[in-house]
Amino acid sequence: MQKLFKYRYILLFAFFGLWMLFFDSNNVFYRFSIASEVSDLEDSKVLFEKEIVDLRRQRTELLSNQTNLEKFARERYMMKKDNEDLFVIINDTLVED
Repeated sequence: MQKLFKYRYILLFAFFGLWMLFFDSNNVFYRFSIASEVSDLEDSKVLFEKEIVDLRRQRTELLSNQTNLEKFARERYMMKKDNEDLFVIINDTLVED
């Protein structure tokens, strides 16, 4: 008992370290998982920022020219003028097992 009392501070710090590493609500494993999630979210943020820039560029191109807007509406939403016929060609490829 005398030896344990002699090393009480070392034992106290060891107990505190083990508690913080494994048993605390913010333990090491939780912190690593949170850090991984933050990294994934930052990567997603960069991807979405690039997509936003591309969409803004497309919007300015569409709104700046009536011909581009008409072409976009025809291709994307299959719009047509009153005196036109619209033919949609779907390219199906058969996959054989």
